[in-house]
Order: sequence, then structure tokens, then C-alpha cells
Amino acid sequence: MRSVSYIFSDQMNNNINSLKPTLSKENKDPNKKPHCAGKMNSELKNCKTTTSVNVNTPNTEIQDKAVSSTTAKEQKNDPPTSSGISSKKSEEKRKWTLQDFDIGKPLGKGKFGNVYLAREKNSKYIVAIKVLFKSAIKEYNNEHQVRREVEIQSHLRHPNILRLFGYFHDESRVYLILEYAPKGAVYSSLVSQPNKRFSEKLTANYVAQIADALKYCHARKVIHRDIKPENLLLGIHGEIKIADFGWSVHSPSSRRTTLCGTLDYLSPEMVLGNTHDEKVDLWALGVLCYEFLTGKPPFETTDYHDTYRKITKALFEFPPYVSQGARDLIKKLLVVNPKHRLDLNMILKHPWVLEHLDKNDTKKSG
Repeated sequence: MRSVSYIFSDQMNNNINSLKPTLSKENKDPNKKPHCAGKMNSELKNCKTTTSVNVNTPNTEIQDKAVSSTTAKEQKNDPPTSSGISSKKSEEKRKWTLQDFDIGKPLGKGKFGNVYLAREKNSKYIVAIKVLFKSAIKEYNNEHQVRREVEIQSHLRHPNILRLFGYFHDESRVYLILEYAPKGAVYSSLVSQPNKRFSEKLTANYVAQIADALKYCHARKVIHRDIKPENLLLGIHGEIKIADFGWSVHSPSSRRTTLCGTLDYLSPEMVLGNTHDEKVDLWALGVLCYEFLTGKPPFETTDYHDTYRKITKALFEFPPYVSQGARDLIKKLLVVNPKHRLDLNMILKHPWVLEHLDKNDTKKSG
């Protein structure tokens, strides 16, 4: 793996301490989804500075200074769950504080706080720390959402899902310790392209990676519900990292009614207020594929009502440069009836995807 050097100064360590939550009128728009979506309830408030998981692989391990008997292998075998962390396991896991990290440059800014580059002092391992202000979380009544984000993301282990290594909090903030994705947001990469769109080869590889990650999530009854370019990051090798599980849900019953996500990516069943299941992620993947290839979502208009209308009837057109193979895949995903959408296994076997798939991109979650 490529070696990368970062500079951390004492002045940078004052970044977080000098922060104050800023809630502009624009941010208070109830129709606008929080960019750093998240919550924290009374149970989370009362726990001491605890992490939920540790890094499992030798090259990415943040040292566990709490209990030496808890091995990486044991942690790796912990079963995924959304029921929370038992008090016994909390005692066995590593306890963190802000003093364990050197804080570097800001990586991004959101409604409830900011994301910073950071380095764990003992292992020198580079991470990203997402800082959420409790005052902002309370103001928007988002405690449950933060807790859900932490519980779900901390148990996911997939090469195309951003790792959440742990969390801790103090009087005014919640800190999420995240995997660092050095190549930034997919959206930034998209808009920086000459025509503000990706090639079919790159798009097909991104779609395959996301489909495989969603297959992993759905097998564990996790629905992301907010797949879009802004919530996708790029790892050191340019691989997709699904991030921001603020709208995700662990749903064994598979039927939900909450209207959430981003307007251009909402499925017809969500727009119509019907119950929905994991197939909303299939619709979002179709929208994403279209936007990657054309530079804009298929149902984008200047009027919300017109967008809703187009979504409910799946009304969209392709620019002439989109290939027949790509059109076929998108048409099979952007289907009003969720039962008729192409499933994830068939997406991974679609001729257009296979035609463009990198030969070395064959690792699947199973």
C-alpha cells in the first residue's frame, strides 16, 4: 500500500475545541435533509466514552488499550446486530477520548457538525472523525437517527462500505471514528469530469461495487435508503465506499413507511406514501447509474410537483450517447412496481456490467 505523510500541528488540534454549532436559516429548512444526518438518545448519552468496534486487519488496527484479551479475531466474528451494545461488551471494548487523536484539516462540513482528518496517537493510523453537536441534534430531534446510524454502520464489514470504527462523546459533542477515504466524494469527482459525467466503464464498475455492497446489507436486513453521489466516497485505490447511514434502517419486517432520502432519488412507493422495503435501494441505484452517465438525475425538473409526477410514472429519456446496454440496465431498475425491479444478483450478471467490469474487481461479499 502506498505510504502517505500527513502534517498535524498543535494549532490544528484546536480546530474541534473552537467549533460552535451554526444553524443558518437555510439549514433550518425542514425539507432539506441533514448532510451529517444523525442522532443520539438517552442511552447513548449515559454511556461513557466507548467504541462499538475495533479495526480487524493488522495493517489497519487501532490498538485496543482497554482489554488485551479481546483479540482482533474475536472482534471480527462478532455477529451483526441492531440491538445495541451490551454493557459487558462495552466494558471489553476500547474506550476513547479526544486526547487519543491528533486532529488535522477539515474534510467536510455538515448541518450538525464537521468531519476532520485525524491520526490515532498510539498506532499513527489515519482516520476521519465526524463531529456532531448535541445541541443541533436535540434541536432537530435527531437522537434516534444518530444511534441507529452508529449501531448499523459499526457492524458492517464490506470493502465498499465505509467502516465506523467506534464512537465517543463529551458534554457537547458526539465523535464518530470513521475510515478515511482519501480520494473524497464521488460527487466531487463527477462534477470535475470534462462533461460532468463518468465513462460507461467507470460507471459499470461503480454500479457493480455498490450492488455488491447493497447485497451484503440486504442480506443483513439493512436498507440504506439514501444512495446518491454525495453519500459515496472513494478509497485509496478509487474503490467505492458507501457512507452516511443516517437514513438507513435495520428492518427484519422489511416494510417501512418513513419518507426519507433525497427528492431526485425517491422511489415511487415513497413518493406515494406507500410502504417500502429494500427495493428502494434498487431504484436509487438506477437513478445513480443514470446520473453517472449523464451528469444529472433522470427526473430532475425545476418544479417539485413535476419531479414527483415523473417519478411516480417513471418518465425519463436518455441522451443519444448512452449505450443500449446501459439503457437496458437502467430501464430494468427504474420500474414503478418494486417487485419487477432487477435484483442485485442479476445486476451483477448484467451483460453491460460484465462487459466493462475490471478483471481484478472480482471480490464479492458472498
